[in-house]
Amino acid sequence: MSPVLELAGASLAFGERTVWSDVDLTVDAGEFVTVLGPNGSGKTSLLRAVLGQVSLTAGRIAVLGKPPHRGSRDVGYVPQQRIVDPATPVRARDLVRFGVDGDRWGPGHHDRRARVDELLAAVGASEYADVPVGMLSGGEQQRVRIAQALASDPAVLLCDEPLLSLDIRRQQEVTALIDATRHATGTAVLFVTHEVNPVLPYTDRVLYLAPAGHAVGAPDVVLTSQRLSALYGTAVEVVRAQGRILIVGDDGHVHHVEEEDE
Repeated sequence: MSPVLELAGASLAFGERTVWSDVDLTVDAGEFVTVLGPNGSGKTSLLRAVLGQVSLTAGRIAVLGKPPHRGSRDVGYVPQQRIVDPATPVRARDLVRFGVDGDRWGPGHHDRRARVDELLAAVGASEYADVPVGMLSGGEQQRVRIAQALASDPAVLLCDEPLLSLDIRRQQEVTALIDATRHATGTAVLFVTHEVNPVLPYTDRVLYLAPAGHAVGAPDVVLTSQRLSALYGTAVEVVRAQGRILIVGDDGHVHHVEEEDE
């Protein structure tokens, strides 16, 4: 089968600054690719390129063999967690409905409502379907956003730091939900995160964007002291303990670890 997402010699620059260059990546249906890297390494810019919001400086990118474009129904997008005013009247089902009604020529009212109910049930959000989004917890809101992103049956699901502001239990719930969804639907996942441990059990491959280059491969191949030291251009130690990974720079800073539950 052809890959659902392909980058070949892909490079992106803003003015004099090169964000990343010569990225080669193919993502197959149902594959879970985790995108890691420090702030400013271009992780969100990569998603914007797949969404057709920014153009590559060089190389090519294709979704189902075609150049990406804004509003493509082949690409679902789960944004970063953000605060929603509790007074906002938009209900959970309304947010999902926006995803279902992505174009003017949608199905009839009855079919649309049934589709919304189906999506909410798939992510375990049926019980708060009529609750204003601002009244939901962070984890509940992310469930609803995942349902919205899946409304068009996308070939690839882009997740931009969906674990931010979530405690460890909610992080585990959200990542397990996305994993279950990709197995059930065959949707490929490109998952940008700073928190590698919640997604590690589900990750097929890692794309690591770093100051001195990038690497693509299985977690055990990419997340090593030798490989990351080369990518950062400085000493980096990868420590594995009790099923978790700690990535420690030569300044003693620890990267990609779970925050303590408040």
